[in-house]
Amino acid sequence: MAFTLSLAAKAPFVAYAALIAVAFVNNSSEDISIVVELVDDKVVKGASVHLATPEGTELTTQLDILNYLASKFPAVFAQTGDKAEELSKFALDKLSIKNFKELSTDLEILDAHLNFRSFAIGHRLSVADVAIWGVLRANALMGSVIKNNVYQNVSRWYNFVGADVRFEHEIEHFSKNLAELRKSAKAASNGGKKESHKANFEIDLPGAEMGKVVTRFPPEPSGYLHIGHAKAAVLNEYFAHQFKGKLIIRFDDTNPSKEKEEFQDSIIEDLALLGIKGDKITYSSDYFQTMYDLAVQLIKDGKAYCDDTPLEKMREERMVGDKSARRDRTVEENLKVFTEDMKNGTEEGLKNCLRAKIDYTALNKTLRDPVIFRTNLTPHHRTGTTWKMYPTYDFCVPIVDSIEGVTHALRTIEYRDRNAQYDWMLEALNLRKVHIWDFARVNFVRTLLSKRKLQWFVDKNYVGNWDDPRFPTVRGVRRRGMTVEGLRNFIIAQGPSKNIINLDWSVIWAMNKKVIDPIAPRHTAIEAQDAVPVTLVDGPETSTEEKPKHKKNPDVGLKKVIYSKNVLLDQADAKDLVDGEEVTFMDWGNVIVTKVTKEGDIVKAVEAKLHLEGDFRKTSKKLTWLADTSDKVPVELVDFDHLITKDKLDDGDNFEDFLTKDTEFHTKAFADLNVKSMKEGDVIQFERKGYYRLDKPYEEGKEAIFFTIPDGKTVTKYGAKK
Repeated sequence: MAFTLSLAAKAPFVAYAALIAVAFVNNSSEDISIVVELVDDKVVKGASVHLATPEGTELTTQLDILNYLASKFPAVFAQTGDKAEELSKFALDKLSIKNFKELSTDLEILDAHLNFRSFAIGHRLSVADVAIWGVLRANALMGSVIKNNVYQNVSRWYNFVGADVRFEHEIEHFSKNLAELRKSAKAASNGGKKESHKANFEIDLPGAEMGKVVTRFPPEPSGYLHIGHAKAAVLNEYFAHQFKGKLIIRFDDTNPSKEKEEFQDSIIEDLALLGIKGDKITYSSDYFQTMYDLAVQLIKDGKAYCDDTPLEKMREERMVGDKSARRDRTVEENLKVFTEDMKNGTEEGLKNCLRAKIDYTALNKTLRDPVIFRTNLTPHHRTGTTWKMYPTYDFCVPIVDSIEGVTHALRTIEYRDRNAQYDWMLEALNLRKVHIWDFARVNFVRTLLSKRKLQWFVDKNYVGNWDDPRFPTVRGVRRRGMTVEGLRNFIIAQGPSKNIINLDWSVIWAMNKKVIDPIAPRHTAIEAQDAVPVTLVDGPETSTEEKPKHKKNPDVGLKKVIYSKNVLLDQADAKDLVDGEEVTFMDWGNVIVTKVTKEGDIVKAVEAKLHLEGDFRKTSKKLTWLADTSDKVPVELVDFDHLITKDKLDDGDNFEDFLTKDTEFHTKAFADLNVKSMKEGDVIQFERKGYYRLDKPYEEGKEAIFFTIPDGKTVTKYGAKK
């Protein structure tokens, strides 16, 4: 069943009641999995909580969610009818008040109701218990009230219900992740101050023994490494090292139609860039013969069959739980089709696939006889034309994990429904069991992580390549100015949580700012369009001095600063100047404006005189200036927007319907002469403009091109036309 519960992390009152109800449901059966998303916002689709159901219903109040779950899962919650709804509504409406004087009357009513009761209604848990307990848990005022036994029956009942192990861990884990998210958001808003990069890594890895843990990172070489892959790689490395074990980097190269050696090499390079080095590098293709032999064994054991049902019909049968007409083929017929037709890629073989014979009526649809081998005549980038058929991911991964000695498979939570399938493969083939730990994938607003969709942008020339600064690839964010330290800090801060969080990019860029701010040299740039020439009537002849590149960090070095009686100001700074006004030229001194010349609203020229003995503390305007000499360097400042316009695409949305019209913005400018000696990849700050990474160094006759580095604020600095 496909459910998703989304909770707004910044809502004033966290929807614990809905979370608890979902925890009970999730723990009631292995076939039921309601995904929990923790969204970094005050609302989710206009409410603090949102439940998407398999029927397509969208519920946005806790009361509606509780009523729905109670009717949907009668085995989980006692069916107590209108009384449960009445008590639930009482709790949600009355017990969320944070004023004790107002709350006390309703607590007395609740305390009297709970006298001699173990549960709110009847003799087992109902949604009324969930509603009351959840609201009390969410109300910060209630902590001391319950601890101090102010209302004896409420405290007794609260502790009794809260001791249920089915959701105690879920609440604790959720609370820690909520705290981490709020801490990250707070850090982002204050520029990263007092921020901790530590998340809760104290997870219970089942069967983990010091020195014996083996994890693996199994990327498919069908695209470049993106930020979601980076999280998986860092977490697998973290736990391998924590338990003094081993990390295997294994390329899941089982689909020759999509895979290239180019992608494989780029992944190795990007992992090295992140400081991740496996104890060994392996390839799923090394085990093609082994997997072929195991598939033959499944056929002989009556646990797999060849199926030539047309693809669309097969999908329809799996969806409704119908039996395939080929399910009862004999072992002999299946062996012939698999070992002769499919193996040799004959016309008959191309019509067939091999399916595991599990349970075509299973509630968990991943168990409805999944495909485990397909014929494909595309040459493989490592094995050439040796093989004409290839194992699917779901067949390959558990087998190779077991064979290679992997003890713990850490993978993203969208594979949760496939865990039963993973275990079935190992059991059916009598292979060593592997423990699975699900963690949440990292999601960002207005961002696509699907390699297929990213490839679409490359193919359609919406972006230059996989290293485009608008891409969420490791190379893309690095080219935009993300540091390795900032990226790793972000991933470690997320930890192995199971809660899916839809993050704003400001969180990761705020962490990156904390890395670059102490070491980024400070330089000057003036926008070329309508740049304002200023004549300092008593200004100096042109001269050069050496000044610190970073006032707070002398180790960054020195830069050349040119002083002249002719300087440039940004039009935005000059347009508010008035005759007789005293302002400060940053890192020089005070200046008195004597004449401002305008044409319409545009300032064309300014005359001024130096007043270096003036007090900069008394001026309201601190202006950036640049000597108007032949040494100034032409540069282009490039800013970017997201590729899509919608924060989160819903099921059924076509991303092509949400393309951002303009995503790249260019601003011509002049920068100080030090830019001429800068190298590609240098990170600097143009004062009062922001942080930049040099993408193309200056050449005679060609501008230096700088990319803006976001600093954790969501305001776009440049909105000039493309």
